[in-house]
Order: sequence, then structure tokens, then C-alpha cells
Amino acid sequence: MYFDALPNEILSHVYATLPNIASVLALASTCKHLHTVYHSSQRLSLLATVADTEFGPLDDIIQICTHNASQPAHHHRTAALSTALLTQILSIGRTALAWEDIYPFKKWKSDFASRRLLSAPERRRLRRALYRLWLYSHAFHTRDYPRTTRNHPATIAERAALLHNWTTADLAAMWDVHVVIRDVVANNVCPSNGKIAAKFSKRYPESTHQLLFNIHYAPPPAPSFCATEAWFSTPSLKYPAVSNSNRLQPTRFHEPGGEGWGDEIQHYYVVEDMMKLDPGQILFLRNFCSLKLHVQAWIRMNVPGAAEWFVENGETFSETVGVVVRQRGGEMEEFRVGVEEGAMGVALAAS
Repeated sequence: MYFDALPNEILSHVYATLPNIASVLALASTCKHLHTVYHSSQRLSLLATVADTEFGPLDDIIQICTHNASQPAHHHRTAALSTALLTQILSIGRTALAWEDIYPFKKWKSDFASRRLLSAPERRRLRRALYRLWLYSHAFHTRDYPRTTRNHPATIAERAALLHNWTTADLAAMWDVHVVIRDVVANNVCPSNGKIAAKFSKRYPESTHQLLFNIHYAPPPAPSFCATEAWFSTPSLKYPAVSNSNRLQPTRFHEPGGEGWGDEIQHYYVVEDMMKLDPGQILFLRNFCSLKLHVQAWIRMNVPGAAEWFVENGETFSETVGVVVRQRGGEMEEFRVGVEEGAMGVALAAS
């Protein structure tokens, strides 16, 4: 019996059991009958089922897509399936898949012997934690929460209410992913002066070039400069691999020391500020904004009113987790050590 001669119910079940959206589209393009089955009234539900397998859990993505300032972030929201919603789900889900590839390298950056691929349950756990961090960022890392209100009891209670939706094990997974994202920000997006010096010495061990570091914070370029068409056609934005190799190369027009974001103290506060960005924004900066000038320009263009709430107003997720853990009778240091040692988190250590 030919495959396309099977009843439509069985073909729909085959579609629903495929591992990813690409497989669904490939199967639908094989013949006219399978294309017709795919475009039936069950199309959205089939895509949602496969999207949950590839990018899920979908419910956590929907919380991101439906969040708005008119409703508290900790309230659970539902939404009817639509093509527009699925488009948003695919965009957020593909970002999560990219973080799945980054996680093992950052999680076991020093412990090479333990580095491994994540299992399917671990990948789903990572995606869930990432989506919840994303929701937290959208809800509380905005201009509605300036530095002057971050320690108000009502604001702390509002942030804690969202984290109370999840178990301590869920918070541990979120903390685990949060640490990985922080490592990407601190070492790839906004490296410190010391990190730049170490990378330069490793790449050019025999160079006698003296790096010149800025001891003052360099402001981003003027908006008029960023808005020019030439800025968006800069080769370094199109070809990140090329610009990455040039970041440390001293030339007449480029000083590698200028890529540093300050000494340990100044760098710490820069990272705290940058951690308010959501995982999708941080991934974009990692992949396409390899130079300090690019990152500064992106912040100026995409973070309105940054001087009012973004700069010198670090992320609040870490301290809010501490509040919730203590409210549940735990100790933050034990929680942190448990995640670091693999007793809790995304990838659990073998017992």
C-alpha cells in the first residue's frame, strides 16, 4: 500500500509525530495529496503539536507572547492558535535552540571531562527555564521599573509573585541558565579589559604592541550616525566571523584595548546592566555585534530612555530568587552551590 493512500487520519497522526517543523514542510511538499492533508483544517493544531516537540513547552512561550503591562506577569494567560502566534513561537523557539548549543560549552567550560550533549528532557528543561527568564525580563526589566523603585517592598513583592509560580527546582534551572547567559555577556558581548588582554596575548604571543585601555566609559555614537544607511551595510555586521578575527588585530584605525569594558569593578556593573536584556537580544549581540562600538550603538537604538532606567540599574532576577528561596526556608548559598555542583539545575550530575 502506498504511503499517500493511507487514510487522512493516519497521515495526520504521522504529521503530528514528526520531530520538527522542517520535517512537516518537507513531507507536505512530497506530493499533492500530502500537501492537501497538511493544509486541512487541522493545520494549526498539527503545527502546534510539532512545535511543542521541537521548541516546547509552548505554554511558556505563549506567556511571553501575550504579556502586556495591563495584566500582572504572574497571571496565567491563554491564547487561541493563529498563524501570527505560531510565527512568534517559531522565532522565540529558534533562539532557544541556539542556546541549547551554547549551554554545554559554557556549563562545562573548565570541566572538559564532563562536557556532553544534553538529553531530550534536559533540552526541554533548558528551554522552559530560558522562556521563563525571558518573561521575567519582559515584565520587570523595563523603563516602568527605574533604579529608584527596585527596592520598594511592593515592587519586590510583585517580582516575587512571578517566581512563586514555579518550584524551587524550576528556579534552580532558571538560575543555571542565567549563569550561562551571564558568562556569554561577560566574556563575549562585553569582555573586560583583562579578558581582552588575555585573548590578545593568546592570539599574538610574540607581539610587542601595548594595549591602550579606556579608563572612562565611552558613550555610544550619536543617533544620526547610527541611522545612516552605511551603518547597516557595514561588513562586520553581516560577517561576524570576520569582525571577530579583527577585534584583536591592532591597526591604524583600531585599538584592541578599546574593546574592553573596564576593569573588574566597572565591568561588573556593565554586565549587571546588560543582563536586563532578554535572551534573544543577548544572542543577537553575541552573533552580530562583535565590536564594542556595535554594542553601544545597538543599545542606543533599541533601548529607549536607557539613561533613565537601563544604565547603572542592574538586573533584579538574582536578588528576587534570593528573596523567594529565603521565603521558602532555604539558604541562597546552598541553592547556588547546589546548582554549581549539578545537584539542581538543567543538567544534573550523575549520582
